[in-house]
Order: sequence, then C-alpha cells, then structure tokens
Amino acid sequence: MKVLVTGFEPFGGEEINPSWEAVKALPDELNGATLLKVRLPVSFKRVREILPRLIAREKPDIVLLTGQAGGRPNVTVERVAINVMDSTMPDNDGFKPEDEPVFEGAPDAYFATIPIKDVVKALRKARIPAGVSNTVGTYVCNTAMFTALHTIAVSGMETKAGFIHVPFSHAQALEKPRPSMAQETINEAIRKALESLLE
Repeated sequence: MKVLVTGFEPFGGEEINPSWEAVKALPDELNGATLLKVRLPVSFKRVREILPRLIAREKPDIVLLTGQAGGRPNVTVERVAINVMDSTMPDNDGFKPEDEPVFEGAPDAYFATIPIKDVVKALRKARIPAGVSNTVGTYVCNTAMFTALHTIAVSGMETKAGFIHVPFSHAQALEKPRPSMAQETINEAIRKALESLLE
C-alpha cells in the first residue's frame, strides 16, 4: 500500500504553511503503508504539471492532499473540486487567473473518492474539531484536488483521492485575531485521517 500525501509551501506573506508542517511530521510508514510526502508549490501552473507526473510514476493507492484555509475554525474534509481557476490574490509565481478552466474539456467537477464522512467521524472521535466542506474554493488547493481526481479518472486508476483543509496554526495568529489551531493538533488530524483511510 502506497499513499501520496501532500502539503503546500507558505503563501500570502506567511512564513509557514501548517499543512506542510503536518505532512512533514508524518512517519515514512503508517499502519503498513508507505507514505510519499511531497511539498507542493502554491502555483496553478506547476501543480498541474507536478501532480499528474507524480501520480503516474508512483501509482499510489491513496492520494491525500492537504492545504491551509485561513479563517476556518476547524479541519475540513472537502467534498468537491470544480473546473475553475479564479483568484483575487496572485499565486507564488505571480499568476492571477480569472474564470479559467483547470483543464479545457474536463468535467465541471469531481467529487472526492475518499470516504469524507468517515474521516470526519475519525477526527471527531479523536476530539479534533472537524466537518465536511462543500467548497474547496477556486485557488490552488482546488486546482490540486481537481488535477489529482482528473488524472486518476482519465488514467482509469482505482486510486482514491481527497483533500483536507487545516486552519491557521497558533503561530500564524500571534499578531492578528483569527481562528487558529495548535500545530500539534493539526499534525494529529492529518495522521488520524490517514489512519482512518488505511483501515
């Protein structure tokens, strides 16, 4: 069993991204599965190049993507990715798309293929605030989720894939009041999510 698990580099002036901090803290093996941990760039273009190559080369059984959703108070498991790139803020390459498709001719949307409510239940059982989200947004996180699901679909693979958003860490909220979560709790959330997917 092989799992591709990703987090993002910092963006928007932040010095860290709690999603990558959580992925980085994972072991190389978990419950008998090999974890391939990858830090993704906050780049619409490069994510669409990197993820298909990774998935084709590694042929993982599960793809779990993670990202930061600043302002959300809890961990959110995403239900759906849409075929739209639209941003009010440039990515880390300075690109700011408006109403552009992730892939021309691709479906309008893809639903996560991991059991999202089972993941939420596992997190809540561990006393971690969590819920289902019905919008991953239209920034790079959505592009990553859509790209992974599209790549798997067109390749005819049986890989399960999904996306989890985490809040700001406490360190990011020191200077301004906004919802945040201890990095240790975020780390545990991603680990518990993976454990539930590997059951």
